[in-house]
Amino acid sequence: MTADDAIYEAEGSLDDDLHDADIVEWYEARPMTVSTYVATGAVVGAFALGVLTAVGALALMGRLDD
Repeated sequence: MTADDAIYEAEGSLDDDLHDADIVEWYEARPMTVSTYVATGAVVGAFALGVLTAVGALALMGRLDD
């Protein structure tokens, strides 16, 4: 018997008690919900940002070409 075993035995907890421990259950998070207006705004905003980037890149290429 080691010192750790003596401590656990004196406290009344044996290794067998660890096998009966409760298992923590992880629950799946709720799916994120977004309103139609927010989703539409995000799509339109992403499209507008893409158009501005493309126009800026074309303008920069035209200016550098000269």
